[in-house]
Amino acid sequence: MVDGLKVPVIDVDLFRTEDHLGELDEACATWGCFQIVNHGIPDVLISSLHTRMRTFFDLPLKKKQEIERTRTNPWGFFDQELTKNVQDSKEIFDVGPAADTGPLAGSSPQWPKDMPVFKTAILGFYDACQVIAEKVLAGISRNLGMPGGFLTDGFGERQTSFLRLNYYPVCEQTPENLGISHHTDAGAVTVMAQDVNPGLQIHRDDQWHTVVPHSDALVINIGDIVQVWSNDRYTAPLHRVLASVKTKRYSAPFFFNPDYDLDYAPVDGVVSKTRPALYRSINWGEFRAGRAAGDYSDYGEEIQISHYRLD
Repeated sequence: MVDGLKVPVIDVDLFRTEDHLGELDEACATWGCFQIVNHGIPDVLISSLHTRMRTFFDLPLKKKQEIERTRTNPWGFFDQELTKNVQDSKEIFDVGPAADTGPLAGSSPQWPKDMPVFKTAILGFYDACQVIAEKVLAGISRNLGMPGGFLTDGFGERQTSFLRLNYYPVCEQTPENLGISHHTDAGAVTVMAQDVNPGLQIHRDDQWHTVVPHSDALVINIGDIVQVWSNDRYTAPLHRVLASVKTKRYSAPFFFNPDYDLDYAPVDGVVSKTRPALYRSINWGEFRAGRAAGDYSDYGEEIQISHYRLD
C-alpha cells in the first residue's frame, strides 16, 4: 500500500480552452481521478456545508431515522448501506430529485425538521457541483472527439444526479471493516468535497494509494458511463474508503447522473475499424435500478458494465 499519493491537480477554469484539455485527458487516462482548483465554489459555502454535515450527523439516531430512506424512496438518512454486498462503516444522507416515473418513481427529498439552514447549505452546494460537473464533462467530450455539449445532452431537467453526505465514525480498521468497500461510481462524473482527514484510496498498479486532500480542492472521479463512452480509453477508478481509527471523517460527493431514458455506448469519436465498440448500448434507468437494489440490501449480484461488454 502506498500512502501520500498526489493525484493530478488541475485548474478547472482552464477547461474552456483547447490548450489545457491535454491535462484533463492525461488525468482521465492514467488515474480516472484528480483534484481541481479554481472551481468557483466560495469558501464560505464549503465551510457551511461541513458545519451543517457535522450538525446533522451529531443528532440522536432516532431523530435521523425520522427521515430514513426506504427501498422505494432513496432520499434521506441511512446507516446500513452495502457495497459489494458488505455493509459500510458509515452513515449517509442522500438528496436528489423527486420522481414520478422511472425506476425510482415515488422518490421525494426528505429534510430534517427545524433545520432550514441545513437545507439551504446542502442545496447551494448541490447546484454549484452541477456547474462543475458540466464543465468537466464538456472537456471530456471534446477530448473524445465530440462537440463540447455532446455528452451533456442527457443531463437536462430529468437528470437523476444526487448529493450524498458521508459520515465515517471512529471504528476499528480491519480488512473486512472499511468505510466503503471497493467499487466504481456508476454515473458519469463525481464531484466531491472532503475534510482534511485522508481516507479515499485509489487502486492502481496492483496497489491501494491514499489520496491526500489538497487545500481548497475538490476531488473528481470519472464513472462507468464515461468509461463506456470512451471505449475504455478512460477507466473508472476502483476506489474505497478506509475506516477511520482516530477521528471522525466527512465527505460530500455529488454524482452527476443522466436522464433514466438515456442509452449510452462508445461514442463515434473513439470507435474505428481497428478499435471497435467494446460495449453494447446500456440504458441508464435499467442500470441504475440494478445498482440501487444492491446498495440498499443484498438482492443478488450487483450489476456492472462488464455485463454489457461485447468482447
